[in-house]
Amino acid sequence: MLYRLPPMRLAALGLSAALLAGCASSGTELPSASYGDGSVAPSEEYTIGPLDEITIHVWRNPELSADKVRVRPDGRLTIPLVQDIPAVGKTATQLQDYIAGELAKYIEQPIVSVIVNTPEGNFTQQVRVIGATGQPASLPYRANMTVLDAMIAVGGLNEFAAGNRAKLIRLDHETGKQAEYRLRLSDLIRKGDSTANVMLKPGDTIIIPESRF
Repeated sequence: MLYRLPPMRLAALGLSAALLAGCASSGTELPSASYGDGSVAPSEEYTIGPLDEITIHVWRNPELSADKVRVRPDGRLTIPLVQDIPAVGKTATQLQDYIAGELAKYIEQPIVSVIVNTPEGNFTQQVRVIGATGQPASLPYRANMTVLDAMIAVGGLNEFAAGNRAKLIRLDHETGKQAEYRLRLSDLIRKGDSTANVMLKPGDTIIIPESRF
C-alpha cells in the first residue's frame, strides 16, 4: 500500500534533510545488496503500529483467537478475556508473549502465535522517498526491502532527477545520530547496475535532488 505524503510534510522532510546535510557524513556508500538463496532472511525489526492488521491464534482455544483484528488508533487491541492489550511498539514475538502471560490467568500454559498480516500505521517502520521521483511516498517496510523495491513502488526517477546525487538518511539507534549515505539511483535504474542496489532498514528516508542546469 502506498502512502502519499502531503505537500507540507514533504517540505518539512526536505528542510530536515537540508539541515542534516551539514552535519552528516557525505559520500559514504552502503554495501551492495547481494542476491541468491542465502541472502534472504526474515526481519525481526518490525514493530507493530496503529491500524496494523494482525491475526492471533491460541492453540487448542479457537474461541480465544482473533482473525484479522486491527490495532486501534490508540495502539491497543482486544481479544476474548483480555481487554486493551498494548500492541504498538512490540514485535510479533513480544506481543504473543504478553498475550500468553495475560491468558495464563485463565487457562493453563497458553500457546499463542501472532502474525502481522498488513502493516499500516507505524511511521518508524516506513521508508520515505521524496524529491525528484514519479510519486513521492511513504512505504510500509518489508523484510529484505531494497532501494530498487522502493523506487519501483514510487514510479522511479522523474525526468529532472539527479539520481546519482541521491542520499539515504538513516538513524543509528545505538548512537541516536543520523547518518547519510550516497545512492547511485541513475546507475541502478537507468543503467541496470545491480551493484548500486542496497538494502533498506525501517525508518530510512531516500532524498532525490533535481539536476542543476
